[in-house]
Amino acid sequence: VQLQASGGGLVQAGGSLRLSCAASGSIVSINIMGWYRQAPGKQRELVATIGSGGSTNYADSVKGRFTIARDNARNAVYLQMNSLKPEDTAVYYCNADRVRRIGGAYMYNNWGQGTLVTVSS
Repeated sequence: VQLQASGGGLVQAGGSLRLSCAASGSIVSINIMGWYRQAPGKQRELVATIGSGGSTNYADSVKGRFTIARDNARNAVYLQMNSLKPEDTAVYYCNADRVRRIGGAYMYNNWGQGTLVTVSS
């Protein structure tokens, strides 16, 4: 399973960015898709997840500012980030968990390569 993330960049505080991530690799379905981030010197942390039925979960630090969405037909997940703050600066990683592939095999905890988001003050 391959995950390709895009959409990162440099933005001023208060601005917006939209991250996209597409999964590929003979995929039948994906249970949970999500975004995580890792700031310099810190551990990777959850940003948001979304289930196949649309249920969402957000870190408290991004609630009300970030919105996660997915397109099951495209095996894609998106993260709309508004009102960005300097503390949102991090490498953002997409994740696909419990991926069912053609042939019936499942793959768990698949990661993309990360996309850098830098928010200037």
